[in-house]
Amino acid sequence: MSSIISISGLTKTYADGLVALSGIDLEIRKGEIFALLGPNGAGKTTLINIVCGIVNPSSGTVIADGHNVITDARQARFKIGLVPQELATDWFESVFSAVSFSRGLFGRPANPAFIEDLLVRLQLSDKRNAKIMTLSGGMKRRVMIAKALAHEPSILFLDEPTAGVDVELRREMWDVVRGLRESGVTIILTTHYIDEAEEMADRIGVINNGAMIVVDDTAALMKKLGRRRLTLHLRQPLAGIPEALADLALALESDGQELVYTFDAEGRDIGIELLLHRLTEHGIAVRDLHTSQSSLEEIFVGLLHERKERVS
Repeated sequence: MSSIISISGLTKTYADGLVALSGIDLEIRKGEIFALLGPNGAGKTTLINIVCGIVNPSSGTVIADGHNVITDARQARFKIGLVPQELATDWFESVFSAVSFSRGLFGRPANPAFIEDLLVRLQLSDKRNAKIMTLSGGMKRRVMIAKALAHEPSILFLDEPTAGVDVELRREMWDVVRGLRESGVTIILTTHYIDEAEEMADRIGVINNGAMIVVDDTAALMKKLGRRRLTLHLRQPLAGIPEALADLALALESDGQELVYTFDAEGRDIGIELLLHRLTEHGIAVRDLHTSQSSLEEIFVGLLHERKERVS
């Protein structure tokens, strides 16, 4: 799959000496949903602002849909839509007028049919004549997306697209974003909801202290770094783990009522059947069991902890 954004050797150092980005190399594929994760101050906003032409880099290059964001800034910006986290829009305008005005800002000729279709896709058609100030938070965010798409960009940045909306609206917004991807728009989103990235993103990039820690397919990241946890509920509590089972990644929990076995998600383990056989050999009877896998949040925290340990 071809890249729609190519970032090479990107750095940004502010006048006060703060190094916001340090040697970022990143390829974002055409037509994917890419999630950019990182703690506050990691460099996410600086990276987005550089790609969108809001901030100039100290060094490096950024190509957006074939256009250099510095030497061909106008054309590059034409290819990009940006939805900021803050709900800042024309509160007293109608939805249709505000979206149409945004289209005109990029020199696009008036196209009421396109705007109508856009509002339908974003489930805003019944609000076309409503003043934005009267809309719910979720609807206002959809208006922001409509404004960002009004000039028909091929790339859309969503900064915390579901911030401040309830669970039901979050899932509705996920459907909206997936629909945009299906229409051919490449989506780059930042989010503090780890489950959102896990649910929606084709690939994930983790940034911390201005450096990319990892970039990988979501499923591959889960498989590579995730851990599976088998919890065995025992018929009789154990005072301790038998010496003969010390070679296994076993731990006692719940006052000896539960035996927990941790193994990697790629299956490099002794096998559950063999584990149960060895437990039976030592007179340990199992009443019930269940498995779970590491969430992306656990992986994310682990990556940051691992990097911190390497630096120190």
